[in-house]
Parts: sequence; structure tokens; C-alpha cells
Amino acid sequence: MPVRQLPEQVINRIAAGEVVERPASVVKELVENAIDAGASRIDIFTDGGGRRKIAITDDGGGMTAADLALAVERHATSKLDDEDLLQIRTLGFRGEALPSIGSVARLSITTRHKGEPHAWGITVDCGDKSEIVPAALNQGTRVEVADLFHATPARLKFLKTDRTEAEAIREVVRRLAMARPDIAFTLAGEERAPVTWAAALPGAPGQLTRLGDILGADFRSHAIAVRSERDHVVVEGFAAAPALTRANALGQYLFVNGRPVRDKLILGAVRAAYADYLPRDRHPVVALFVTLDPREVDANVHPAKTEVRFRNAGLVRALIIHALKEGLAREGRRTAANDGGATIAAFRPAFTPPRPSPGPMNWDWQRSPSAPVAPVPRYDDAPMPAATAYSPAAFAEPMQAAFDVGGPRADLRLHEQPAAPDLLDRPLGAARTQIHDTYIVAQTRDGLVIVDQHAAHERIVYERLKASLAAHGVQRQILLIPDIVELDEATVESLLARTDELASFGLAIESFGPGAVAVRETPSLLGKINASALLRDLAEHMEEWGEALPLERRLMHVAATMACHGSVRAGRRLKPEEMNALLREMEDTPNSGQCNHGRPTYVELKLADVEKLFGRR
Repeated sequence: MPVRQLPEQVINRIAAGEVVERPASVVKELVENAIDAGASRIDIFTDGGGRRKIAITDDGGGMTAADLALAVERHATSKLDDEDLLQIRTLGFRGEALPSIGSVARLSITTRHKGEPHAWGITVDCGDKSEIVPAALNQGTRVEVADLFHATPARLKFLKTDRTEAEAIREVVRRLAMARPDIAFTLAGEERAPVTWAAALPGAPGQLTRLGDILGADFRSHAIAVRSERDHVVVEGFAAAPALTRANALGQYLFVNGRPVRDKLILGAVRAAYADYLPRDRHPVVALFVTLDPREVDANVHPAKTEVRFRNAGLVRALIIHALKEGLAREGRRTAANDGGATIAAFRPAFTPPRPSPGPMNWDWQRSPSAPVAPVPRYDDAPMPAATAYSPAAFAEPMQAAFDVGGPRADLRLHEQPAAPDLLDRPLGAARTQIHDTYIVAQTRDGLVIVDQHAAHERIVYERLKASLAAHGVQRQILLIPDIVELDEATVESLLARTDELASFGLAIESFGPGAVAVRETPSLLGKINASALLRDLAEHMEEWGEALPLERRLMHVAATMACHGSVRAGRRLKPEEMNALLREMEDTPNSGQCNHGRPTYVELKLADVEKLFGRR
């Protein structure tokens, strides 16, 4: 087959295959054009998921008749001052969007420049351009796209349902609105009520307002301001406290010089920064804005400009991690899900006791509504039998099993001595009792605190290990008699392959024949430990890591596992002075609001909330 020059319409349709992937791609290109035109308000209307109609109106600078004629030609753009592709300071710059859209749909553009006496309009129907004619428009530009892909019916088969395409459009507008809080956006259509995001004030307050409007009030209440700067690269934005998480990483947003991008860089950096705060299956919500010299980032990597390439990706990653870690550490107690809201909510379901009716005394409150029920007795007249299980419907949920404390026990009584007034004013209060040999109940001036003793001590030991490692290495204790641990050969090989990493944390091991390991030294901070259980857990984690994590991150995982095995266990009876000592250590330990696995170490209940449960407020 001989080589031939492709017709202009075919060239445009090929370009459309790269730029116009779906209706959301059209919305993205047109809204970016409106932003670059200096618009302060952008209205988006869609119908049929965008395939039937897309209309975008802005109040930007508009175009003259001559500019409008060139705008629908290929490789014509107003976004580049010269041929330097490294100085990209606008969102759209390829000059392919409008002709590509016009080659596969019916495109209509009406625009008015402030220096023109009236507006001008042009239409492009599957590549066929009309003459420029006078039109009516007050200011800015209005672009309408109808019957998308009607010139390439095969592309329609690859589109999803109208609802799915509409949601993709909504996500595109959301990201652009997050990037530019100074612009008002309105999204309407799809038989839904219009969504309007009003223009916000400049600076961080306005940015947080826009993020709260889009990501929800929960994000606004949990947001932590973060910032880091080095070598003219600035990373700033907001990160949600670990109390607000999601099951996937879709709540993580990155903006580079005002451009919404998707980059794997942020996923790894955010995971590393939150590693000490969240369980493995939970992901934080963050919105980070990176500002740097345009020459230091390549925005021309992807045809749709959704990806970028940094010249110094390591620096950007380090700044993201530093900004997040510094913000989380600065906020202290806010970083944990310990406000007791979920606990209070567990009591919220209203319970209406059955109406009393004549009949013999009967304590079966779970009977059918039609069965007769006895009047509720007064507790001073007839005490409830010890074996009776009081379980109204509102407390029949599985989560309430944790509150089934059984009969009275001696260790449930408060200490006879009153709490010291100075301890009541401490953040975690004064220890008053221990229940189930697992949870410490402390009293504060305006509420109470319930502490998981194992999770709390686990964090304390973990932070000690990290501090010791950073200062002078972990102190070791030599075992008089090496502890021989028998494991399968694959596990032994996995452990021996990382003896240097383990030795850096004070755990010295060596081979002891096939399928066995000799433990000769252990970290002194851990005291007496179960070496067999510790090595098995370490081997499981190492198998999961592979080589994906850097050395520092793997070392922190080792420290977390060691801390778990060296902490006060649930089921250990503590003396009052031991409980108070643990509370004081928690107050002095960074990140003590959650254990190494991301679980909260304590729950704080305000007295006002407890009083509401009992109708006192």
C-alpha cells in the first residue's frame, strides 16, 4: 500500500481519539479554556451524560472574529507566547481541542471580546466549518457541543451509561473547582438540582472553604493545614486527620501549578506519611498543591494533560512526606479517632419501653407486640434478678456486645481516694479504675477517658524505638542462653536475608541448622518477649513487603511489630500508680492517639454528651 497524505478531517478524528476520550474529556478541555480566558464564573450544562449536549458559558475575555476563525484550526493556540514548550503557564496549550471536538460532533461557539461591538459565532459540524456570523452575547464565550461522536458511531459503543458518564463529568468539574477556588462554578443537567460552588476568598481560608464544599463538612472539620518548601518548590494544602479515612485512594488529590493531575507519586508519599497512623486497608483524604518553576515539570507527557513528570521527583516526594508528617505531628490529639462520636452514636437509637398493661409480672421485653407485657417495676421495690439479661431492641446490635460487662466485679469500683485535682486537669485525666484488665477508665474535669492499655503502651514503645534508633541505635540485651526458634525453611531464609535490618533494631539472629533460627540478642526496651511469635510475625510482614518498600519504611515496620510484642498485654492487672504513669507517658508521647496499626488508643467522652444520653440536657 503506497504512502499517502491523510485528509484533514481524518487527521482531526485521529487527534480526537487522543484528546476526546469521553464526554468528560470535552468538559475538561472547554472548562480549562474558560479558566485560561480569565473567567470568574463558569456554568456547565450537560444532557444525556454529555453525549446529547454539553454547554459551557463563561464571563472571560472572549475572542475577536479573527481569533475565532483561527480557534477551530489545528495547532492554533493563544496559550503560548513563543515556541518554548518548557514555559507552560496555562492549562490548555496543544491547540487540538476545538478542532478535534468539531470533527466528531456539532460544535457551536459564540464569543464576544470587550473590544468588539457585538458577539460572533461559528459552527463546526463533523469538520465542516461555517462562516463567522454576528451573534448575541453580553460577555465571554459560550460553547455548545451536540451529538457527540455522531460522526464516529463506533465510539458510542464504548461509552458507559448516561449516569456513569455524568458522574465522570462531575468529577472533572470537582477537580477543576478545587484547583481554582477564586472562580464560581455551576454544574446542571441530568435531571438533578444544579450544584453551585461560589467563589471563595483568596488564600488558605478560601481554599479550605472550597474543599469543604466539595469534599464535605467532615473534611473541613478534620482538615489539617500542611506546608513545606525547599529549592523554590512549595507543597501546601490540607490533609484530613486519620479519624477521616476511605476504603480507597480516590480521596487523594494533587494539583501542580493549578493543574489537576493523577500521579502515582502522591500515592506512595501519602502512604509513607500516614504509615504510623492508619491501618493498611484505610486511606486518608488529602488535597495537595505543588507550585514550582514550569521548567521543572513536564506537562506535555499525556495528550489529555492528566499526568506530569517532575525533573526532581525525589524532592517533591520528600516535601509531600515532610509536610504531611509535620502537620499530623503538630495537631497532636486531633490526629486520632478518639473524640467518642462513634461511641455516643452507638447509644443514640431511641428506645421506647413497651406500654404497661395489666397482667402478671414478666421480664421478657423481647416478646411480640401483641403479647401482654407487665408494668415496669420500681427498682427499689423489686430488684432485678442477677441472671436477667436486659436487652432492649436498641441495644441488640452486635456492637453492643462490647458493653456486656457481666455481673459486678471488685475491680470495677472506683478507688476510695479521690482523684488528685491537678491530675483532673491533665489531658487524659486521673486513672480511676480498670475494667476487664484491659481498659483504663480515667476522669477529667469535664468528662471521662477510656484507654486501651495495650494499644497505648504499644505506641509508647514504638516511639521509644524510633527515638533510640535515630539517636544512638537500639540498646541490646544479650541472652545467656540463645532462644532457638523452629520455623519452616522458607521463613528462615526470609529472616536470614534481612539480618542486617533486624540487627539495626537490636534483634540478632543466626542460622541454627535447617529450619531453625537462634536468637542471641533482643532490644532491651522490649524486656522479656516471645521470640517465636515475634519472628513469625516479622516473617509474615517481610513476605508482604517484598522489595516494594524502601529500607527506612521496612525498618519502621520492624519497629512496629517489635513494639506490639513488647507492650503491656490486655488482661494484665495494673495498679493505680501504673495506670496513671501510663496516662502521663501517653501525654508526653507523640502520636499517642493511635497505636502502630491505626487503631485509637483512647476514647474521650465529654460529660455533656453523657448527660444528653440520660436526658439531663
